[in-house]
Amino acid sequence: MVSGGVALLLLLVAVIVIIVLTARYKMNAFVVLIGVAFLYGIAIGMPLKDVVAHVRTGFGNTLGAIGIVIVCGTIMGYILEKTGAALSMTQAILKLVGRERSALAMSIAGYVVSIPVFCDSGYVILTPLNKALAKETKTSMAVMAVALSTGLYATHTMVPPTPGPIAAAGTLKADLGMVILLGMIAALPAMIAGYIWAKTVAKKYWIEADIETSYEELLKQQGKLPNTFMSFLPLVVPIVLILLKSIADFPTKPFGGAGLAAFISFIGDPVTALMIGVILSLFLVPKPSLGTAYHEWMGHGIRDAAIILVITGAGGSFGRVLQQSPMVEFIKVNLSGMHLGMLMPFIIAAALKTAQGSSTVAIITTSAIMAPLLGTLGLNPALTVIAIGAGSMVVSHANDSYFWVVSQFSNMEVNVAYKIYTSATLIEGIVGIIAVMIMSIFI
Repeated sequence: MVSGGVALLLLLVAVIVIIVLTARYKMNAFVVLIGVAFLYGIAIGMPLKDVVAHVRTGFGNTLGAIGIVIVCGTIMGYILEKTGAALSMTQAILKLVGRERSALAMSIAGYVVSIPVFCDSGYVILTPLNKALAKETKTSMAVMAVALSTGLYATHTMVPPTPGPIAAAGTLKADLGMVILLGMIAALPAMIAGYIWAKTVAKKYWIEADIETSYEELLKQQGKLPNTFMSFLPLVVPIVLILLKSIADFPTKPFGGAGLAAFISFIGDPVTALMIGVILSLFLVPKPSLGTAYHEWMGHGIRDAAIILVITGAGGSFGRVLQQSPMVEFIKVNLSGMHLGMLMPFIIAAALKTAQGSSTVAIITTSAIMAPLLGTLGLNPALTVIAIGAGSMVVSHANDSYFWVVSQFSNMEVNVAYKIYTSATLIEGIVGIIAVMIMSIFI
């Protein structure tokens, strides 16, 4: 294979090709991503059978992880929209926070939800509410999408019990309680930075929320909107179940090692939790419309999910090929020798994240690199975990499945997603490391 430096340069070329073909020439993102994954593997000298194997594995692993979650989320979202439940939730939130603060409400919701829930799943779960708020307040989906996605991203990368931060805490032997506390502190300004970016940069782009049925049509069809409590139930229950699973998986085993713990792990798996959410959403459907819901609404949700699934899977294929390229080792070797204090774990994680797409892989790999260096460099283990998490946000682009979840669920063109979402993750990561460096002065 080619050297790591050449592989890194070829990645830059690959990203430019993806942007040009999808944005300027309007080529289908699935075809472009799969094609670029093949071409990149061939260009770096990867054995041809390995190129095919990694494209397949990346596609399958990505859809295996979040495919069912995406399908259940789109079905649930369509039911919440057609029954008026999304609008009922919207009105309740607007009464609480005010119309002018709807984007901030979604940023805060993302910040809280992504502590126990993967950001991909969180975005899928909260999208119906996000779209309804955008429509009701006449706000661009560009603003709402960036506000929600960055709120989710902040705690996903810096606060356990999400897998990356909790694995890094174990590798670096950091006190888990300190990582959670300091991570939540660092994630707060990062979330605020994402919100400000949404309100100042993303607002320049108008994206219509793709909600088919207006408020007046819903009232005409249903007579009245669903009960607010029942409307929130399909969203809140999956989040609570996933949170309970995260608690059950803590090293201290608060629910024991079997029995109750096994049951909670089962119902708290995102796939099971979202299936329960779909079932709960059906309780919102008036009896005369149940047949329509079973056939038409569910079918519509599945059709909508198909496009998102194939593009997200293709992003996973591209990311997998990148993970197996020589540039990953090149980044590890060349950056680990620099003595930059708390900036070092941040830069290594940022380079790995940008290169191969997965925040979790970037966090775990960087923590393994930093483990033998902590004593020599005199770095605080808990702050190092959070610095790595901040780096793992920089930057989310075409090789990251979350990039495609955010852009596809928000009807965002690829070039716009780069301008307003990818740039937001860069700002978020930088603000995150600044917060860590300020904390390091006092800790």
